[in-house]
Amino acid sequence: MKTRGTARKMAYVGAGAGVVLFALAGLLPGSLLGGVMGLNIAGSLFGFPVSSAILPRLIVGISMLLGIFGSAVMFIAGCSSLGWLVGCAVDSFKIGGAMEAEAKN
Repeated sequence: MKTRGTARKMAYVGAGAGVVLFALAGLLPGSLLGGVMGLNIAGSLFGFPVSSAILPRLIVGISMLLGIFGSAVMFIAGCSSLGWLVGCAVDSFKIGGAMEAEAKN
């Protein structure tokens, strides 16, 4: 019976590795890039230098969160896809070896 159990397990391992990599290398850059984009948006809407009113702060805060979420999606989805591909390769070698053994019998 052909199953893809290893591919699914490796996708979970890849997602876990993606979470760790995001926590180590993606959280701060995502926040920084999102904040810079938010400052540019707030500056273009309200003029430079950006005032300390509530709406520019809200724009900058939301863009920082979007930068963090975007970075998380990139790391987690990328590592999960990579893990799934490795699992598919391992499954294909297992299935290929089993088919060769059946063909010899």
